[in-house]
Amino acid sequence: MDLADLKSGRLGPEDYARNFADAHPPLSRAQALIEAERCYYCYDAPCQTACPTGIDVPSFIQRVAQDNVRGAAEAILTANPLGGMCARVCPTEVLCEQACVRNTHESKPVEIGMLQRYAVEGHLARPGKPLFTRGMPTGRRVAVVGAGPAGLAAAHGLAWRGHDVVLFDAAAKLGGLNEYGLATYKVAGGFAQREIDWLLSIGGITPRLNCRLGRDITLDGLLSEFDAVFLGLGLAGVNALGIAEPQLPGLRDAVDFIAELRQSAPEIVAVGRRVVVIGGGMTAVDAAVQSRLLGAQQVTMAYRRGIDGLSASIHEQHWAQTHGVTIRCWARPLAVVAEGGVLKGMRFAATRLESGKLVDTGEQFVIEADMVLRAIGQTYEAEPAGAGLELKSGRIKTDADGQTSLARVWAGGDCRAGGKDLTVEAVEHGKRAAQAIDRHLGLANARHPDTTEATHG
Repeated sequence: MDLADLKSGRLGPEDYARNFADAHPPLSRAQALIEAERCYYCYDAPCQTACPTGIDVPSFIQRVAQDNVRGAAEAILTANPLGGMCARVCPTEVLCEQACVRNTHESKPVEIGMLQRYAVEGHLARPGKPLFTRGMPTGRRVAVVGAGPAGLAAAHGLAWRGHDVVLFDAAAKLGGLNEYGLATYKVAGGFAQREIDWLLSIGGITPRLNCRLGRDITLDGLLSEFDAVFLGLGLAGVNALGIAEPQLPGLRDAVDFIAELRQSAPEIVAVGRRVVVIGGGMTAVDAAVQSRLLGAQQVTMAYRRGIDGLSASIHEQHWAQTHGVTIRCWARPLAVVAEGGVLKGMRFAATRLESGKLVDTGEQFVIEADMVLRAIGQTYEAEPAGAGLELKSGRIKTDADGQTSLARVWAGGDCRAGGKDLTVEAVEHGKRAAQAIDRHLGLANARHPDTTEATHG
């Protein structure tokens, strides 16, 4: 294999430092104060309704305008204990900011996400007295399996209410998607772990890492040891292309590529000169853009339907295109092209819609590539949790509070059926499940005066 086609160290140190720095630098104090003054502080604000975690947006922005960073952070973190990460990675342009009434007057909403980031990160930099005091110990123990956004939110809510939480995760670090599944430039500076350190500082949460459900622990075993269990398992399976996929250098899953880059210095991560990313979602965009930032000369995102079918937001699509990524729609993968064990490209069938059904046109074409990244979605793996959980559309079926078909078992995040696979939604799942578990344990009202339901989510 020609090592010039798939290699690391394509760029210089300055290039890597620039390319993988914060994609959007934080607001300065002066910028934040000016932006906060643009808010109308609406009563019954539509932006708050649009937030899956129900953050009191006008309240926190008003506190920013008053230069009260701690108060603003308290308003945010009360509703969303991972408010800093959500400010960085959630599609605020289609959630709270799309609902901003400023849109109807000047077509430019208040930059809610940037203000939220300013407040939370400002507080984490100078935390002072803890915002939340843990309740009196209840003596109840809850297992949380999966330390992604849903599991972290559940663990924090349960510990805050005085329960002892053991937080299990199969990986070597806490964070789940926040630590392993997001583009480096979105969470530069080790922010994911800094936020987790803050979250754990409430006390009562014991991490157990490198501990996999179905291998090291079982759901039945947890139920015999703990009073309740929360499952925030995410989506561990990766969809196959549905074609022959030989074992070739350079043919890999996009999620593994992204995780490797998050856990490594960018200069040691190999990338092709010509990269094809198959898929149309945020993972595809993150993989494609980062391939370009690593030094790939040509990067193409190939998607089998039209541009309207892309699950990546318009903002993400524009981000990809401005970084030199070509988005090629109406392209269904047919075959991996290889010679002598060397990846040469992908063969595609041109597609079109016919009476609402996707069909091949009969035309075929090849996109040359020495690296192909699969980003066509992930699936819930049911085997580790066992057959006792009822599923819906391939994911865990729950009620509105996350209660599953099994007694004393709740679930949330991407593994839960009916969601939108958003970080902020996963946080809300964990938060609501913590409340429901607390009610189930019969201790919702056994609080010291500083820990009432009115003061924390």
